Amino acid sequence: MYYLCIENLEHKLEKFDIHKVRADFPILKREVNGKPLVYLDNGATTQKPKAVIDAITNYYSDMNSNVHRGVHYLSQISTDAFEVTRRKVQEFINAKEDFEVIITKGTTDSINLVASCYGKAFVHEGDEIIISAMEHHSNIVPWQMLCEEKGAVLRVISMNEKGELDLEAYKNLLSEKTKLVSVTYVSNSLGTINPIKEIIDLAHAKNVPVLVDAAQAIQHIKIDVQELDVDFLAFSGHKMYAPTGVGVLYGKKDLLNAMPPYQGGGDMIKDVTFEKTTYNELPFKFEAGTPNIEAGICLAAAIDYINELGIDNIKAYEDELLEYATTKIKEIPGVKIIGEAAKKSSVLSFVVDGVHPYDIGVILDKLGIAVRTGHHCAQPVMDQFCIPGTVRASLAVYNTKEDIDTFIAGLTRALNMLV
Repeated sequence: MYYLCIENLEHKLEKFDIHKVRADFPILKREVNGKPLVYLDNGATTQKPKAVIDAITNYYSDMNSNVHRGVHYLSQISTDAFEVTRRKVQEFINAKEDFEVIITKGTTDSINLVASCYGKAFVHEGDEIIISAMEHHSNIVPWQMLCEEKGAVLRVISMNEKGELDLEAYKNLLSEKTKLVSVTYVSNSLGTINPIKEIIDLAHAKNVPVLVDAAQAIQHIKIDVQELDVDFLAFSGHKMYAPTGVGVLYGKKDLLNAMPPYQGGGDMIKDVTFEKTTYNELPFKFEAGTPNIEAGICLAAAIDYINELGIDNIKAYEDELLEYATTKIKEIPGVKIIGEAAKKSSVLSFVVDGVHPYDIGVILDKLGIAVRTGHHCAQPVMDQFCIPGTVRASLAVYNTKEDIDTFIAGLTRALNMLV
C-alpha cells in the first residue's frame, strides 16, 4: 500500500490512501478482454470519480433547465449551480475576478476564442505570433489560420533532443513585431514541464501578452494565474476528472474587455435591434448560446474532488509513479524514451527499434492495458525526432505501482512477440 502525508486539508485527512482513491472510480473495477483494466491513457482523458457521476445524475434528476434566462425555480437553481462552478474555478486558479473566467467547450475552443478575438483586435499584417516546437495541434493550427488571414508570421521556439525549450532562441524571437506568445505548460507528447513563469516574464519585458495551454497541467500542478501573471490560460474539464465538453478560458479583464465577441447569439447581448446590437458584459460577452450546462455544473464536483485530495499531494504521488515507471522501462532492452527533460509530469513516451507503436498498443489492449499510440496531435514533435509516433503511458492519481508492474510485464510480453 502506498501513502503520502497530507497537510492542511479541510477534512484533515491523515493519509492519502490510493486504494480508497481507486474505489472512487467505478470504471476501474471492470475488466477488458478478461483482464483487470489498467488505464494509462489519462493524457487523452481521465476517468470520472463517483462524486462527478453522481453530480451528473443529480443535475438531470433534480434541476435540468436552461440557465441565465428563466425566472422559474429550476432555471434559477441551475443558474446558481452553473455560477458556483465559475467561482470555484476562480478560486482554484486564483483569478482576481470571477468574470475573468469564461466557460468554453474545452482547451481547443478557448485557444480558438483568443486567436479569433485577440487576433481581430490586435494582429495585423507583418506582426508575429510565437509558439513552441512541442505544441499540440490545437495550439498550432488556430495561429496558422490567423497568420494566413492577417498576413502575420508564425515563429517557433526550438527545443533540444531532451524535449526542452531553448530559452535563448526564445529571447531572440521576441521583438517589437511580437503580438502574442502561446505555449504549453506541459507537453502532451513529451511530459516536459516548461519554465512558464520565465517565459511570461521575458514576454512581458517586451509588453507581449502570453497564453498558456494548461490542458496537461491543470490536473497535476498547482496554478496561480496572479502569481504567474499570465494573460490567458486555457484548460479542459475532461482531463481533470470532469465531463467532456466543458473547459475554461481565463483572461485578464482589460484584455477581455478590449476584445470583440467570439460568436453571436443569445446571452452575449445586452440589446438587439435590426440596426445595432450592444454586447453583454463579461463573462457573458464570450458565452453565446446555451452552454453545456450539465458539464459546466459538474466541473465543480471535479474541482472539489481535486481539492479534497490536495493538488500538491496529487503531484507528489504522480511524480513518484513516473519515476518508478521510468526506472522500470529503462531496464527493457531496445526501448528509447522520447522526452527526457529534467522536469516532467506524468507522461512516459517511448519507441522500440523495429516495432511500430500501433502494434505494441494492440497487444497491450489484449492484456487489458490502455495506452495511446501515434503522434498525439503533435506531428511536428514526431518529425523532429524522425519517428512516426510513440507509445504513450500517461498517469493519474488513481494509478498504482501495481499498474506500472502490469504494464511493464505486458510490454515485455509484447516485445517478445514482435521483435
